[in-house]
This record gives sequence, structure tokens and C-alpha cells, in this order.
Amino acid sequence: MSGFFQRLGAIPWRSIAGEAFSRAFLVAQAFCAVHVVDHHLCSLAIVRGPSMLPAMNLAGDVVAVDRVSVRLGRVEPGDVVLMISPEDPRKAVAKRVVGMGGDSVTYLVDPGNSDAAKTVVVPQGHVWVQGDNIYASRDSRQFGAVPYGLITGKIFCRVWPLEGFGSIDSNHSQ
Repeated sequence: MSGFFQRLGAIPWRSIAGEAFSRAFLVAQAFCAVHVVDHHLCSLAIVRGPSMLPAMNLAGDVVAVDRVSVRLGRVEPGDVVLMISPEDPRKAVAKRVVGMGGDSVTYLVDPGNSDAAKTVVVPQGHVWVQGDNIYASRDSRQFGAVPYGLITGKIFCRVWPLEGFGSIDSNHSQ
């Protein structure tokens, strides 16, 4: 048994522990870097559903989201944004910005059944958002102007599917 303890004592435990700690620290740094990039610079998101047809696919698109532009106030009408749903804060939704604070926005109240239109002035610090498919979108027409703070990023590029790869059209007609 003494041979076992001699071999056990000959193992460089300090060196092994130091190497293990060094590698664990490197992995922690990598996770921190990924977190900072994902939450503060640029990230990927999956967008699915009928509200943004035809700009985005019903089955879902993977899109690149710029998180810096929102913090710098560089969101303008025509941009497609990713935002926290005002109806369910656990969900993120993609909508097109139609108006900014102080803008007058005219919209169809019930586009499927009548031509009745309504005009509203968007309050300061808010945006008016609508889906491109006005017949199948829950947007500012139902829940009103959205606080700018709910916008988490500006969608600038479709990544997947590959045949749709490229920038998102910011001049899509409503």
C-alpha cells in the first residue's frame, strides 16, 4: 500500500489544479464575451408567424438583430424591430415602425370589413408599430402606441433560410 501513496504523492497536484482553474477561467471569460455580444451588440432571433408576411416567412426566419441602434436612438419609420410584446412580456415580436413620437399615423380600423380609418398622434417616447400583413397582425392598431423602451433591437438581415439571405426591406409599403 505504501507504493500507492508514494505514486499518489508524486503527482503534481498544484500544477494540475492551476491548469484546471486556468481553463475554467478561460471558459467563464468566453461565456461572458458571448453574453455581452448577444445582449448588447448583435444577436440572432427566430421570427415566425403571419404578421410580417410577405417580408418574413410564415414558418420562420432566423434574423440578425442590431442592439446598438436602439440604444443610440437610430430607429426610424420603415425599420423592422424586435420588441417585447406589450400584451405578453414573455414574448418577443417583430413589427415594422410606422410612426415615431409626434408623428400622425392614419390606419384602417378593421381592414377586413370596412374602409374606416382613424388618425392618431404618437406620444413622445413611443412608437407606432404594425405588421406588414394587416389582416393577421396584432399591433398598435389593437394595443396603441408602444413605449420606445420595449424595443430590444433593429432587425437588419435575414440569415436563414439561405435563399432569403440579405437585408430586410425597410421601404415595404403598408
